[in-house]
Amino acid sequence: MPFVSFDMVNVTSGEIENRMMMTGMHTVADIFCVCCGSNVGWKYEAAHEMSQKYKEGKSVLERFKICGVDGSHYSSSHDIHVAGSDADDV
Repeated sequence: MPFVSFDMVNVTSGEIENRMMMTGMHTVADIFCVCCGSNVGWKYEAAHEMSQKYKEGKSVLERFKICGVDGSHYSSSHDIHVAGSDADDV
């Protein structure tokens, strides 16, 4: 399951673009790790539908894209169902 945060550190933002996601059209920017440059998620810059405005300014980190300090990937327990993200539809 993705992690949503209000404040992000140690990331940089990519170019802003409009992207059709499961919940409608959003203006987003990919976010990248400042250490290795890997794409680790995205930030919602603007939502085009009123019901999605609460996402504006929030960031989404995709767990499967995050690596630990030893280079291993973080993973969830086998008992937990990990749902897809809006980006899966793109």
